[in-house]
Amino acid sequence: MKFDRNTVIGFVVLALLFFGYFYYTNKEQSLYRKEQARLDSIANAQKPKPDPVVLQKDSARADSADKIVKAGNFKDAINGTEQVVTVKTSVFTIAFTNKGGQPKWIQLNNFKSMDSGSVKLAGSDFDKIGYTINTGPGQIQQTSNLYFQPGVMTKNADGSTLVSFTLASSDTISSASVTHEFIVKPEDYMIDFSVKLKGADKLLSQGIMNLSWQYAAAQQEPSISYEKQNTQIGYIEDGEFDYHTIGRRSDKEWDKSVKWVGVRQRFFSSFLVAKDKFSSGKTEWSVPPDEKKTIVQATTNMRVPVAIASETTTSFNLYYGPSDYHILRKYDMKFDKLVNLGQGMYSFVRPLNKYIILPIFDFLKGLTGNMGIAILLLTVFIRLITSPLMYPGYKTSAQMKILRPDLAKLKEKFPDQQQYAMEQMKFMREAGVNQFAGCIPSLLQIPIFFALFSFFNAETGLRGAEFLWSHDLSAFDAPIKFGFNIPLLGDHLSLFNITAVLTSFFISLYSMSMTPDQSNPVLKYMPYIFPVFLLFFFNTLPSALTWYYTVSNLITLGLQFFIQRYVINHDKLLAKIEANRKKPRTKSKWQERLEQMQEQQKKMKEIQQKGKK
Repeated sequence: MKFDRNTVIGFVVLALLFFGYFYYTNKEQSLYRKEQARLDSIANAQKPKPDPVVLQKDSARADSADKIVKAGNFKDAINGTEQVVTVKTSVFTIAFTNKGGQPKWIQLNNFKSMDSGSVKLAGSDFDKIGYTINTGPGQIQQTSNLYFQPGVMTKNADGSTLVSFTLASSDTISSASVTHEFIVKPEDYMIDFSVKLKGADKLLSQGIMNLSWQYAAAQQEPSISYEKQNTQIGYIEDGEFDYHTIGRRSDKEWDKSVKWVGVRQRFFSSFLVAKDKFSSGKTEWSVPPDEKKTIVQATTNMRVPVAIASETTTSFNLYYGPSDYHILRKYDMKFDKLVNLGQGMYSFVRPLNKYIILPIFDFLKGLTGNMGIAILLLTVFIRLITSPLMYPGYKTSAQMKILRPDLAKLKEKFPDQQQYAMEQMKFMREAGVNQFAGCIPSLLQIPIFFALFSFFNAETGLRGAEFLWSHDLSAFDAPIKFGFNIPLLGDHLSLFNITAVLTSFFISLYSMSMTPDQSNPVLKYMPYIFPVFLLFFFNTLPSALTWYYTVSNLITLGLQFFIQRYVINHDKLLAKIEANRKKPRTKSKWQERLEQMQEQQKKMKEIQQKGKK
């Protein structure tokens, strides 16, 4: 098909006309939309705005109507006046509310909060415990939304207090009722909780109680981030204990029987226990932003088998109190396993804490009455017990100091680092000095450090304990505050951290004075780098731990000085080294292989250097 000149011009003109048409049309439509938007805006502005109060009332009215419908035969209990019953014991003060017939808050009498009041647990609007009941044909409602009759408080002969709440149906034919009974014992953080159902076969479906427990752990310690790191969800499933740290996952589902579910927030715990076990269930938790001052919000939904009968009683336990190992252990329900005396990859230190450190520390704090002095004495005890293990290291240091001039000459003779290393090992072997003799005993101290790291993070008695300039040995001491945040360091500088770092630096200087000069810059400056690393690592740790580390370092310096000055006879040691060097020595097969490998490496290096030339 051929196009002449006029045809081409025609197509071009037609295209321009189409382009002009679409451009004009789009422009007009755009102007129209803008004008219409302006008119709509004016019209909306002129419309009478709905009253927020009216909207709120309408919403509340609709919500109230929905609740009344769902309340069924318990519609008289959907609206009411909250009334609180308070029970005070030597350990806590607990308030019960008739709304839901449940605890409203628990105040621990012997533990101070950050505002100098008493620590309060389960005191937010989020906290509640309840279960679903059939309120009528096709209608269900949560007991936590219903108002029970005012609580009745009764003193028992054993000194305990019984608090009961009753919820009666308005249906006189079924005469169904719900009764919640709480028994509060003197000097006990555990509460007995019983649910008595009259007409249980009608109130529950298929003999299953779907129990819901909501718990919000409020911030109790100065560092909310550190408290979150030490907060866990624990449980006993099929007789076995397990736990999850809140920041690593957000839920846990069980398809086997569960004895209890608990939340431990470093120094305080809450547990929900089924005396006859839960058949299955699920718990979900979220970690709110720091500004909410809440560590975790956990919602636990558990299935409880209930006998299908006209009347039945289901029993539970509620624990609100400290995460104290001794207190939790006495209940014989494995609560104490949630106390971090060594968990996860550090579980190997738990026996060390449980059978050695904890009993000794309990004895020392009972002896002195001061936590700081008890930590000092514990440190002295640990270092004296482990000092025989450290003696080979101190002896090797003394030997290295004697051989230092000879090693310096050897280094001048063999400037090549690899060849010098070979000659150094040969020289040390001839002298009868094992420079690695102190390594293994030193490694044995690592489990002790990890054990104390776990222990000082979990020991409830340290909370609020004052010593020197620290107002709380369970938290970092912060006499120096910057007013701004420094990456990795924080907004403060711990004084115990400084003492720990300085004493570590002095140990590094002393060690450097005992060892040959290092040509490797990494090894040469490592003793100075390590204390700087500790400065950042220790700054947010509990001052109990940095105080322990300071004392331990001072003891190390003292032991090194004492052993070097009064225990090790340098003249006798030098004579022994000279005698060893004169003795003929037979090489082991391992030494022969090592020397052969080193000789091969030496030859390969020489070949490489010749090739470069």
